Amino acid sequence: MRFAGVELNEPKVMGVINVSPESFYKGSVRNDEVKLVEAAVRMVEEGASFIDIGAKSTAPYLETQISVEEEIKRAVWAVKTVRDHVDVPISIDTTSSRVAEEAIRAGADVINDVTGLKGDPEMVKVAAEYSVPVVVCASGEVMNLSDPIHTVIDLLQESLVIAEKHGIDEIAVDPAIGFLRPEWPPWYEWDSKVLANLNMLKIFGRPILVGVSRKSFIGQITGRKDPSERLPGSLAATAIAVWNGASIIRAHDVGETIDAVRMAAFMTRFSP
Repeated sequence: MRFAGVELNEPKVMGVINVSPESFYKGSVRNDEVKLVEAAVRMVEEGASFIDIGAKSTAPYLETQISVEEEIKRAVWAVKTVRDHVDVPISIDTTSSRVAEEAIRAGADVINDVTGLKGDPEMVKVAAEYSVPVVVCASGEVMNLSDPIHTVIDLLQESLVIAEKHGIDEIAVDPAIGFLRPEWPPWYEWDSKVLANLNMLKIFGRPILVGVSRKSFIGQITGRKDPSERLPGSLAATAIAVWNGASIIRAHDVGETIDAVRMAAFMTRFSP
């Protein structure tokens, strides 16, 4: 299995860089060119197979609205800057087709859409026009509150139908850890149930991309309110995701995450 030219014979890590000051984890934000380049180069040196750039926070519990023009400005600057210094696929984390298109023109290779192609109707057309791989996140109305993993499967299936209707075949599926927040069960139970049953997403025959890094469900379970204190919990959740079939782990802390991924992936060899 491959994604964006990267062989996924073993789980890979996608390094996260944000150029959005409003992002929930301030340690991921790079608004200075020197620091942006240093972060990207270091991530690749530590073993990142992809770099994911976000120019606007997508955290569902934050007020993060900025203009599309501002997001484009940030995204194009960041993608161009990183593209000049690293030779791994770059994904653009956006819900806007205009941002995605401008980022691709600037050198991005992948569209990472947390709305699963259901937010901006032009997004799937941009992906098809430029023939780029897409990460689709489980997104939509949560109907079955008692069965998180099957709800995620249903939502992802809807996104896959949209993509395939437009001739897009290179797709990774993301179970939307941290994004589906029903009133009941509590979001941290929801996310935990999804991770515990992640292997069920193998039904799609697609790479499974998981982002757990420093998210609020980890803070709720561990009592760590500050995202800067959530690395150990993130690594534990990462190991569980890999054990249960994750192909790509999206993370802020590449070096530490690489070790967790390698440990979990090695042990899966001996699982019946």
